[in-house]
Amino acid sequence: MKNRVAIVGVADTEVGVVPQYSATQLYVRAARLALADAGITKDQVDGLITCASWAEPYLYHAEMIAEYMQIFPRYCMGAPAGGGTTLAMMHHAASAIVTGICHTVLVTMADSQVSGLSRDKAVEIMATAGHPQFERPYGPPIPAFYALLARAHEHAYGTTAEQRAAVAVACRKHASLNPAAQMRQPITIDDVLASRMIADPLHLLDCSLVSDGGAAFIMTSAERARDFKQKPVYLLGVGEGHSHEHVSQALSLTTSAAKESGERAFAMAGLQPSDVDVAELYDCFTPVVIIELEDLGFCPKGEGGRFVEGGRIEIGGELPVNTHGGLLSHCHPGHPGSMFAITEAVRQLRGSCGARQVPGAKIALVHGQGGIMSTHCTAIFGSEPI
Repeated sequence: MKNRVAIVGVADTEVGVVPQYSATQLYVRAARLALADAGITKDQVDGLITCASWAEPYLYHAEMIAEYMQIFPRYCMGAPAGGGTTLAMMHHAASAIVTGICHTVLVTMADSQVSGLSRDKAVEIMATAGHPQFERPYGPPIPAFYALLARAHEHAYGTTAEQRAAVAVACRKHASLNPAAQMRQPITIDDVLASRMIADPLHLLDCSLVSDGGAAFIMTSAERARDFKQKPVYLLGVGEGHSHEHVSQALSLTTSAAKESGERAFAMAGLQPSDVDVAELYDCFTPVVIIELEDLGFCPKGEGGRFVEGGRIEIGGELPVNTHGGLLSHCHPGHPGSMFAITEAVRQLRGSCGARQVPGAKIALVHGQGGIMSTHCTAIFGSEPI
């Protein structure tokens, strides 16, 4: 698959609180903006992928969006849920193109968790996570599951609250440079530690946002990509890793299947972590970024806390992470969260990010995870084939 497919159009909708659009309208708005970015019409699309919506669920969601937009694809697929799964849909789109099932795939994902549900309702839905026998009876919401990971990493490696806070500070610094971000006011480590406790040891600012918003991208073969409006961004490597569904069944709370997904992506690309110029990592909670950095090979296991200190993951540092602000500060509308990492990586490789541009970015890594560090997908993109 290396060098054989490319992204030729990307778009984000407005994010944050977007009451003027329903969830379905956000899907369609993102799609239309991506079509315009690619310089094509909907009639040139023969593949469509969407994800499930909490605010406006449909049994056959992708088919419903195709009907709404009057697209008649020969490849139509809906993703179930989770940041790892939604990023993996890019993997499926690439496979469909390489095997000749279709030529031009539109992937659009959105949700309206604030305006369509309300923050409280979205949190209530999240509280239904967990194994029905062994986890849910004890009442842990999703932040509590991630708090287990934070505590385990603390116990094993001495990771501190200040180190976790450094992740949130870096993401907010990047969001302050992004006019589209939901939260742009800079924060300090002290601000993170002073924010209210959500699930010990995680504070409010250790946790991702609840948002409305959507994003889309268009993928085609590398040969056809040269004929589109935008400069193509090429898929160099991709890999998945799946370790468990329920956290009570996880073999480890400190090492995830990001290790396998990353190794597979780097092997396909013929690259190593030191080749990456910018990384867009799933950051639903601050300890997740620390664990991902270790498992993806950017630092040894147990060194993630120290790796994020001193601005090393900020623009201008050793490895800029989540240059748009991530789920912690840009937006997090649920299932589509990884989509914004893809659109940001493409813009970084195009060199079109303005104040938050990473100078000379040529290689970008995107990582998504779903469940409670359960399902992982890693993708490596390049501004040129290699």
